[in-house]
Amino acid sequence: MSFVPNSTLQTTLTGNPYRSIWQNAWPMLLIMVFNFLVGVTDVYVAGLIGSEIQAAIGFIAQLYFLLIILANAIGIGTVSLVSQASGADQTGDLIHMARQSLLFGILTAAVLSLGGIGAPAWIVRVSGFPGEIQAVGTAFLRIFALALGPNYFLIISGAVFRARGEPQKPLLVMTVVSGLNILLEFGLVFGYGPLPEMGYPGIALATAISFLVGTLITLFQLLTPSWRAVFRPPFRLDWGYLRVLFFRSWPAALLQLSWNAGSVVLYNLLGGFGRESIAALAAFSNGLRLEAIIYLPAFALQMAASVMVGQNLGAGLTDRAARLGWQTAGIGALVLGLLAAIIYGWSTTLAGFLTTDPVVFRETVNYLKINMLAEPFMAVSLALAGGLMGAGATRTPLYVVSTAMWLIRLPLAWVLAFHLALGPSGIWWAMTLSMIIQGGLMAWRFKAGNWKTAGKG
Repeated sequence: MSFVPNSTLQTTLTGNPYRSIWQNAWPMLLIMVFNFLVGVTDVYVAGLIGSEIQAAIGFIAQLYFLLIILANAIGIGTVSLVSQASGADQTGDLIHMARQSLLFGILTAAVLSLGGIGAPAWIVRVSGFPGEIQAVGTAFLRIFALALGPNYFLIISGAVFRARGEPQKPLLVMTVVSGLNILLEFGLVFGYGPLPEMGYPGIALATAISFLVGTLITLFQLLTPSWRAVFRPPFRLDWGYLRVLFFRSWPAALLQLSWNAGSVVLYNLLGGFGRESIAALAAFSNGLRLEAIIYLPAFALQMAASVMVGQNLGAGLTDRAARLGWQTAGIGALVLGLLAAIIYGWSTTLAGFLTTDPVVFRETVNYLKINMLAEPFMAVSLALAGGLMGAGATRTPLYVVSTAMWLIRLPLAWVLAFHLALGPSGIWWAMTLSMIIQGGLMAWRFKAGNWKTAGKG
């Protein structure tokens, strides 16, 4: 058994570096755009039903994100291992790694699903859902728990395909999944066409059905001659491989938890301004909505860097791996710098679209003009973090991001906002300065080059 020639992989190893970055990044950008549109649709459809449904879907989204952290972490570890095996042309090892990651991910999802299926009301209550939306949250969680296994399968299989240099496969899957999800949401919630009118449970059921369809498509992709060996026994867990996967994955999970926990603290700081708090929190929410759009190319480039660095390291091309990391970071800084300049220049117009409250409007403009200064540094941080993760040096991004968040951003926000009485502007400046420092620290650690041997031994 052998893989057919892969043009994307060959370009990454020997071809034009900028063509390689493009080939690896554009499918991921489209996937994230589709995911973004699904998220917007969730909120929009929920809002058409009622504010309490919209509140519940937002709460469940945060809870579901915690359940998906493990899948994302397994995916990051898998990309590192499979991309290096791909670069080294170790076909047998690649298939074994893919089989083990998928098997471990499915078992992990099965364990997590038991709680969501068996005790959703208890989980919702313990999570702090307001009493008036607990019943809605319980219904959502029970259905989403059924979708957890297919979701894990799609995340990890997508990581395997990307690491092999086949990003078009997960792109095809997510195009179908996202389109079907959006259509089914309207159809199942409001009973359009032949579909039953289910109300708010239709939002969750649309997600579950679309994930199941995506899983079936992925299974057909794995049945092609190059990949069908994944389904050959043995189907027992290889604890040696899982140990390596664990040590490459756990820092990625902690990084996500650290970042989100820090964001919660930031929300609490914004709530400490008395009458200004509502405007500050609203401005923060508005700013994050706009930033979420320009983050999409940055995250696409991060995932591209992870694959390219891993593949070149596997092939023994350490200098080319380093150049691709820097080139990806440079493209990210340029793209996000241009997007940030547009938002900076149009900040008053954009803020006007998001709010009619004059106080929230002023604070939203203030947020945008300060935070846009940090976007090129954020792009550099993400791209180089992706390169480090592809190399297997997953602890370095954890240390850098945690340092920037907990030792710089949060203490600085507290000092600037309250001790120097800058108010919300102090928090915006703390966010910007910490991101600039984070980008510098990530560049310093990437330049040090220790990551070039992180995946060996």
